[in-house]
Amino acid sequence: MRIAVLGAGSWGTVLAHLLAVKGHRVRLWAYERQVVSAINAEHRNPLYATELALRDTISATSDAREAVADAEMLLFVIPVQFVRSTLKEIYGALSPGIPIVVCSKGIERGTFATMEQLFLQELSESNRQGYCVLSGPSFAQEVAKGMPTNVTLASRCPRLAKQVQSMIATRAFRVYTTDDVTGVEVGGAMKNVIAIAAGASDELGFGYNTRAALITRGLAEITRLAVSLNGKPETLLGLSGVGDLFLTCTSDLSRNRLVGRSLARGRRLAEIQQEMTMVAEGVTTTDSAYQLARARGIDLPITEQIYQVLYQDKSVPAAMAALQDRALKDEWTV
Repeated sequence: MRIAVLGAGSWGTVLAHLLAVKGHRVRLWAYERQVVSAINAEHRNPLYATELALRDTISATSDAREAVADAEMLLFVIPVQFVRSTLKEIYGALSPGIPIVVCSKGIERGTFATMEQLFLQELSESNRQGYCVLSGPSFAQEVAKGMPTNVTLASRCPRLAKQVQSMIATRAFRVYTTDDVTGVEVGGAMKNVIAIAAGASDELGFGYNTRAALITRGLAEITRLAVSLNGKPETLLGLSGVGDLFLTCTSDLSRNRLVGRSLARGRRLAEIQQEMTMVAEGVTTTDSAYQLARARGIDLPITEQIYQVLYQDKSVPAAMAALQDRALKDEWTV
């Protein structure tokens, strides 16, 4: 098939490689012209996933409309805050009814829109039925090496989910399906927020007990937010929930966890972001989730403390103390 992949960071490049190995022809859109030139001339990405030798069935372009022209499936792998502008750019260029697989994780800043809400607002009527979301514990470096990886594909249309599942899945890259788009999206977005907290806790030397508590109580927060948006609580017990949460909170391959560790060393957010070559989605998702929770009256105490650290200059030790000093209550309420 002819498949377009928008976004040539590590994850977009690895997904393009995965699809090409499976026999699809892939057109990869990259913002950086040096990436486009290197992929087309040398079959490598000089900035991301640099160790990966790409198939010659992958071509690159810096023109988003050219990338999606005649595509039979589209993968969206760009930072959340650039999704809406990119959708406006390609409006009218997509073939009607093609599957659109969203791999971006987050909540749009300002509008508090989930990815599904954003896409439904910006897609043409002929393309809205093709919406899917792919999420789960999947570091790009390990997928690139062919290590066994399991993820979740969500679509409100079971037939479409099965179709896309067969187009993407390989023996090493196992894809499960669900109809709970909201649960999968909220899990994928919010795990990055909790990972910032876990990284900060570990840097302070609080140990495994504290990390386990943050992961577990973080799962409760993620579930509360997902259920308030009509997601299913059981989804958060799966790969796109606790699976992705555990991975992101425990490995230094996680950019968001590294942000938390840097914050605990007393470094400023602007300084941390300036040194990063890729986006840590948890930073903007924290703002979006905090504002959304306030508007809907949802209690997200870990998210609130991370928000205050990121945007109100609260110290990490003070944030951890605030969590421990909260009033005692029952463990599980949704």
